[in-house]
Amino acid sequence: MITTIRFTLDRINDNELIFKGEEQQVHLYILEEGLFRVYSRFDELYSQRKTWAVAPGMTDVPFEGRDRFDLTPFHLPAYEVKEEKEKVHIWTNSLKATVHLNGFFIDWYTKRGSDWVKIAGDRKTQSYNFNKQLGDGVYHYMERTPEERYYGLGEKSGEMNRHHKRYQMRTIDAMGYDAERTDPLYKFIPFYLVHSQETSTSYGIYYDNYADSVFDMGAELDNYHGLYRYYQSKKGDLDYYFMLGPSISDVVKTYTWLTGKMIFPPKWSLGYSGSTMTYTDAPDAQEQLKKFVEACKQFDIPCDSFQLSSGYTSKGDKRYVFNWNTSKVPDPVGMNEHFHEHGIAVCANIKPVLLDDHPFYKEAAERGLFIKDHSGIHPEISQFWDALGSYLDFTNRDTITWWKEKVKETLLDYGIDSTWNDNNEYEVWDDRAVADGFGDPLPLSYLKPIQTLLMMKASYDAQKEHAPEKRPYLISRSGGPGLQRYVQTWSGDNFTEWKTIRYNLKMGLSLSLSGVYNFGHDVGGFAGKAPEPELFIRWIQNGIFHPRFTIHSWNEDQTVNVPWMYPDHVEEIRHWMKERVKWIPYLYHLLHEAHVNNEPMLTPTFYHFEQDEKTFEENDEFMVGRSLLIANVMDKGQTKRTVYLPDHAGGWYDINASEWYAGGEEVTVDAPLSKVPMFAQAGSVFPICDGDISFEHNSDQSRGLLVFPRRGDGEVEQSFYEDDGETLEYQENHCSWITVKTITTEEQVDVQVKVEGEYPLSYETISVYFPETEKRLIQVNQQPLDGKSIQLSMNDRTRGGK
Repeated sequence: MITTIRFTLDRINDNELIFKGEEQQVHLYILEEGLFRVYSRFDELYSQRKTWAVAPGMTDVPFEGRDRFDLTPFHLPAYEVKEEKEKVHIWTNSLKATVHLNGFFIDWYTKRGSDWVKIAGDRKTQSYNFNKQLGDGVYHYMERTPEERYYGLGEKSGEMNRHHKRYQMRTIDAMGYDAERTDPLYKFIPFYLVHSQETSTSYGIYYDNYADSVFDMGAELDNYHGLYRYYQSKKGDLDYYFMLGPSISDVVKTYTWLTGKMIFPPKWSLGYSGSTMTYTDAPDAQEQLKKFVEACKQFDIPCDSFQLSSGYTSKGDKRYVFNWNTSKVPDPVGMNEHFHEHGIAVCANIKPVLLDDHPFYKEAAERGLFIKDHSGIHPEISQFWDALGSYLDFTNRDTITWWKEKVKETLLDYGIDSTWNDNNEYEVWDDRAVADGFGDPLPLSYLKPIQTLLMMKASYDAQKEHAPEKRPYLISRSGGPGLQRYVQTWSGDNFTEWKTIRYNLKMGLSLSLSGVYNFGHDVGGFAGKAPEPELFIRWIQNGIFHPRFTIHSWNEDQTVNVPWMYPDHVEEIRHWMKERVKWIPYLYHLLHEAHVNNEPMLTPTFYHFEQDEKTFEENDEFMVGRSLLIANVMDKGQTKRTVYLPDHAGGWYDINASEWYAGGEEVTVDAPLSKVPMFAQAGSVFPICDGDISFEHNSDQSRGLLVFPRRGDGEVEQSFYEDDGETLEYQENHCSWITVKTITTEEQVDVQVKVEGEYPLSYETISVYFPETEKRLIQVNQQPLDGKSIQLSMNDRTRGGK
């Protein structure tokens, strides 16, 4: 029987209001001016557990997690409360929650001038599962309107706007997935943002619950309840954070801050990373890997790292983590030294499962290092690839210690530079499986994404302990909220077909809107047949502008995706591989901005141009930073590209043609196989690697600045970050900044370039370039421009702090 439960405001404890019903309490916390939290206990088994995801502004959390009721990281602003007979109003200067006591539901408001404008609300009928009227589990129903747009939920297939779709939030190994349709995939990120055209406001909701769940964004329609969307979790508590924008960028940065700062990896992590399973699966793997290095040299392909697939651990067709197959790789130390001699770091694949015939299995079982079955005594046995094995339990301190020792002893001590944490979706299908919970056991189904997170952290700690002076670089396929604190990620084992480029792009941009900024995709496709030359080149052209740039494959036709796979096209591909190196200084600056200021590196166009309604139309363009728009070709045979240039007062430069266009226009440009349409905002500057780029000369020994002046009067100042790219000395302000001030009039462009800081740059000159269309008088550091570029000496640079 459905009954309406009446609540009362029971008490107020500082920034916490407690509402009481018949059998339920709801806690409302005022954490920041625009950030509230709603919590209600639904699951006695889980209620006193920690949080591993909520880490405001932090770079790390303890293995045991944080007290989920510790409010000290928040500012806890002043607020006001007004009680009425049927409702209670709670507000700060920018956000108001009106709690309706009869049935308990919340309406949310933002301040516009002196008025409060409603931006969201719970469904007015059965918005929560109080007294288990809706069965077991957690439910949260909210109103929706047809014009709302829903973004986020991490790595999801299909279009970016999630409206009218339903998604599962759980992690599986979806090899060969359809990037347009497959769900679920590898990541678990229960966060989404809402943009309302009607109210011109954005807000976000994050559910701090790690059990499998469902997000219905309007797929379901019920005549009795009006239009709604809902979140449903099988287990755990209701625990969500409501964050006001009002802009999309405000929401994204608030959510990222809430779940922790993005790791700042070494600069070499931005270079091309070679990989393929074929090399390490070969019986002469070490020889094949040597040939990869020689091919990079022969074809002059710059390469900064190599991802060592799991074949190096094999016995037969099985994988045994921390085991070196010395028949394939007779000299692991020598192999790594060979890579290092050629400037290539090595990232080794590791997995969190020991097969039941693994050499370490018996020892690990006796020490209780595995997830347990329903008995709580014996290891749980799961399907893993084509065999059976047991998942390691990272909520057990002994497991963490053992894992760190193995990472150091069998990998890092051999010269491995990085861990590639793979196949870590924790696909345990038995709900009765039990995790140690750091001495307080509970079913694994409550925290599968946390096992993945703690695996990353254990690998991260091992790398920090092994090389304390260096920045750790790690990779992970799976992950949940907070994964950005430890790793770079990618969109898993995609399928080779044209539409994958388009929908992987949208998938990655959704990760960006979900707090995960450092990502990429397997260029060329991982599963399926070899990509045809045109598809491969277009994929590379897209990949070179992503933070993670990896060509990786396991082709069913026994081919290998490598830059030299098509001899007739090596010259074109070499050009694009070097184009990647050219843009690394800019990408590195964006990497630093992401780490320090929670700024995403890649975004959909609407992120920076929210005022332009046309940018919300589904498109295939994306922004790299604030000022560089990329419009890749994603369809076979296409040689023209139509691009909508967002409404920007200064307009846009076509970087390829040096043509200027007004903002708010749709333009069509040439896009043969030799060209990527790229557009720069007028007033922007981009640092680039200038001069000779080759396999032999891949170090950052030169710098150029691409300057695209404003039209008309104005002044713009921009600064770009530089450091040694590898150590932790940047934390002591051992860095430098290149500052460029551009002063423009209708007749003249004056550019001032200076370098400040304590890090000695590795180059002595900076070249400054201008577009061909510039007809104005141009001076750089008071020197008249000669042609379209000028070279400045940095010998007399300004020193000082930034």
